[in-house]
Amino acid sequence: MRREICTEIVLEAKHEKGVSFQQIADAVGRDIVWATSAVLGQNTFDADEAKKVCKLLDLGTDIEKALQVFPSKGTEAIMPPTDPLIYRLYEVILVYGDTIKQVIHEKVGDGIMSAIDFSMHIEKVENPKGDRVKITMDGKFLPYKKW
Repeated sequence: MRREICTEIVLEAKHEKGVSFQQIADAVGRDIVWATSAVLGQNTFDADEAKKVCKLLDLGTDIEKALQVFPSKGTEAIMPPTDPLIYRLYEVILVYGDTIKQVIHEKVGDGIMSAIDFSMHIEKVENPKGDRVKITMDGKFLPYKKW
């Protein structure tokens, strides 16, 4: 089964059963951000995790196997993004990307933040002027090698 079809089936079952991404994350013992990315096909559930997702959503072994296929990360992305929320995050990188890069270089050194050894947390922050979203990204610093 193609991973894109698996994703559609899982999302449909999630919707039909009224299951939240947090419930899926709790079922597999992972953070909501990681579990959601795995449901969407950007990370891979191991055999035990895939079995738990399929049990929660009452899905078969074909889905269980597809959830374990290694993904081609980011290949489905439309650039620039057209979804308003994703576009605004892209806009943050367009406006502040060079700033982020320069501040990382000044504070940490010449290198990059890893998306492999990485975690992200998303929080709702209540505010009387309108609720806010707090995104915290934490990636291992990988210095550029000199040779």
